[in-house]
Amino acid sequence: MPLPTDTVLDRFLRYVVIDTQSDGSSTTQPSTQKQLTLGRVLEQELRALGLDDAHLDEHGNVYATLPANTEKQVPAICFCSHMDTAPDFSGTNVKPQIVRNYQGGDIRLTGDTSRVIRVDEHPDLKDQIGHDIVTTDGTTLLGADDKAGIAEIMTAAQFLLANPQIKHGPIKILFTTDEEIGRGADKVDLEKLGAAFGYTLDGSTLGEIQSENFSADGVTIEIAGVAIHPGTAKDRMENAIKIASAIVARLPQDQAPETTEGRQGFIHPVGISGAMEGARISFIIRDFEEKGLVEKEDLLKAITQDVLKNYPGSTCNIQVKEQYRNMKSVLDRHPEVMDNLMEATRLIGLEPKIDAIRGGTDGARLSFMGLPCPNIYTGGHAYHSPLEWISVQDMQVAVTAIVELIKVWEERAAA
Repeated sequence: MPLPTDTVLDRFLRYVVIDTQSDGSSTTQPSTQKQLTLGRVLEQELRALGLDDAHLDEHGNVYATLPANTEKQVPAICFCSHMDTAPDFSGTNVKPQIVRNYQGGDIRLTGDTSRVIRVDEHPDLKDQIGHDIVTTDGTTLLGADDKAGIAEIMTAAQFLLANPQIKHGPIKILFTTDEEIGRGADKVDLEKLGAAFGYTLDGSTLGEIQSENFSADGVTIEIAGVAIHPGTAKDRMENAIKIASAIVARLPQDQAPETTEGRQGFIHPVGISGAMEGARISFIIRDFEEKGLVEKEDLLKAITQDVLKNYPGSTCNIQVKEQYRNMKSVLDRHPEVMDNLMEATRLIGLEPKIDAIRGGTDGARLSFMGLPCPNIYTGGHAYHSPLEWISVQDMQVAVTAIVELIKVWEERAAA
């Protein structure tokens, strides 16, 4: 079968129109069956490239291997991206738009003209003069997070197969589901994958490399109030809705997502529900240090207990669930993973910028599962919003970075 010659743009446009939005309320893996639609497409395309072991497993993960073509003992390297898009905004009926030869200025979106990608809010646009910019029409997400990463990995694999003179060790490809709802690595079979080290293609601006991420916990507070008929409630009713509201009202304003940046952590309520007799509040707690997580969780418990002093008949149940941890502690034990990535970035003319993710990726989970896995730039911007955009030329650079990184691993390997 002839080797496909799709460009990274061809692939990207094909993938983003497939609705793959995940659903945090689902208990299945994948959380939505529509993610399997893209999984089947990728399985077929990988097989068309000649990767005979490509397959979609029962959990929606896609695996494939590009066999080594060198005699050197090169570790197997995995490149990973996720197929789902965020639940934050619609991923249905995506209509990608291309601004050819962008010459500066704001970009007004065509489907919802009230939405504008403004240069003063997206200063990276100043570096895109002459580029082709892909946006949505303003009514959906674009899905560059993380279909740009998928398109880049697929295009790099195609390039390596078309250029066998480029020597490389075994290359493992992994596409996951449900990353956006924190389950991307839940069902990954690392033994089957067979990689020693990995890289997620799930970053943003070219040159930015993430070797560190938030540590994360989820906290749930369940409140049992005292329900009484409102006509006879004086000095007896303890309304769980009001208790929950009082807890949220006392959260420190300087420890919220909207007031923090850099390495500052936060306490973030993400859900509240209930009635007079009972209420439930869900939080996510984030900090780069586990000590910071504990401090924030202790503060939340103290606020809750203080509020309940005014409601002596009410009780609460507080549950803390670990979500993921900072991958830096794992990567520091394998410096070659970052060293090779930084060298490859310099070789393509970029100065690597080591950054910390105010969030998490599959790479964080995979690192603690035994696959050290920093995060690489894809060129995407304004993720999780209808203002999402990406440069075609930046995607092409990301493809080159993957190829160069694979070459560096082979060149530095023992004969």
